[in-house]
Amino acid sequence: MSVFPENFLWGGATAANQCEGAYLTDGRGLSSVDVVPFGPDRMAVARGQLKMLACDAEHIYPAHDAIDMYCHYKEDIAMFAEMGFKVYRFSISWTRILPAGDDDHPNEAGLAFYESLIDECLKYGIEPLVTICHFDTPIALIEKYGGWKDRRMIDAYLKFCTAIFTRYKGKVKYWLTFNEINMLLHLSFMGAGLVFEEGEDEQEVKYRAAHYEIVASAKAVKLAHEIMPGAMVGCMLAAGQYYPFTCNPDDVYTAMEADRDNYFFTDAQARGAYPVWAWKRMERAGIRLDCTEEDLAAMKEGTVDFISFSYYASRSASADPETVAKYRKPGNAAIFSLLNPYLKASEWGWQIDPVGLRITLNTLYDRYQKPLFIVENGLGAVDKVEEDGSIHDNYRIDYLRAHIEAMGKDISEDGVPLLGYTMWGPINLVSASTGEMKKRYGFIYVDKDNDGNGTLERRRKDSFYWYKKVIATNGDDLS
Repeated sequence: MSVFPENFLWGGATAANQCEGAYLTDGRGLSSVDVVPFGPDRMAVARGQLKMLACDAEHIYPAHDAIDMYCHYKEDIAMFAEMGFKVYRFSISWTRILPAGDDDHPNEAGLAFYESLIDECLKYGIEPLVTICHFDTPIALIEKYGGWKDRRMIDAYLKFCTAIFTRYKGKVKYWLTFNEINMLLHLSFMGAGLVFEEGEDEQEVKYRAAHYEIVASAKAVKLAHEIMPGAMVGCMLAAGQYYPFTCNPDDVYTAMEADRDNYFFTDAQARGAYPVWAWKRMERAGIRLDCTEEDLAAMKEGTVDFISFSYYASRSASADPETVAKYRKPGNAAIFSLLNPYLKASEWGWQIDPVGLRITLNTLYDRYQKPLFIVENGLGAVDKVEEDGSIHDNYRIDYLRAHIEAMGKDISEDGVPLLGYTMWGPINLVSASTGEMKKRYGFIYVDKDNDGNGTLERRRKDSFYWYKKVIATNGDDLS
């Protein structure tokens, strides 16, 4: 008998802005991710340090075309069904539904597109898992309000939620309010449409935006339950436990504080209130949170039904400046971490730690006692197409096997209630961190390169057939 529950939701996850393309088709408005370029300026724009609210001729914008899933979604979902997917996680582009972000009337072409996509999933018995906002702030609202700097974003977001909840009620059971909500602390423009102006207190701006997103999430949960009784709404965290670099108590405390950057969000969304340490942290930093009694009541009324998260790697932290200087990860990573000398790394420097997934799962369940859902986990790598068209990606199979084995131990040995697993991303798409196509995650190869060249032909990798077997045996056969 499999250690995985009979109704375990196996599948894959994508984001609209990384796979759909067609970025101004059928009335879609411009969104934040559309103006984040490929190349050396990418991280500065994504962090909100370089203002770019329009596209120019000097930069390349891979998300504009991506893999054209907008026109290929039926073919792609058929391939997901061939693997046996029980669930498909995707996001709805805010500006396909409300091109200006807060329009009085939704764009019918956008609503119809996602309804067709949802119906295609249901045709194959695939549960849609919808991320409402996945690194997606309408440019019009950034120009109008400064993105999530402004409380009025809450009403705009709820207008978007009302449109999609009303249209898709009875068809979508599982929803996520914000993708990797804690990333607004690290990639502030990508996560919340924030651009920092000279003289602004960046920490205060970030925490104010975080508060508005948390309140919006809580109100969306309540709204979803009112419009769609029986729906399950989750939060979503970019997770990965911080290890103290040594057993020096100062390192242990530093790692605990780094983890609290994440728990600030999930404590509020799962428990309905900020923890006392968060209030003290903001007080010490001189952060004035625009928090009303109505906000606090909304947070209590809108706690999530489950906790979902992405997991790619664990992290490590130290209080010692010399250790930090010696072991700091090279490059321009979104989230700070030290190199763990006990772990191997991917081609992009992401350290591989399946035991860390088990630790993260246990930590989150011990903290919240709510069902968990792994909605992103995968390996970005360069794939080689052989002369006969085959793609032998055993490195990806090895990575996924080790992490699925860890999941199985969480369920069978630790008793953690795990709803499902949506691997990132089942089909090649544009990398959110680097903007590359050559950093490939999928079971399905798409003929497209970093410069935008290619036929868009889809090919099955070896991992396609391996995952099909995993799903068919409910995780029993990982060979």
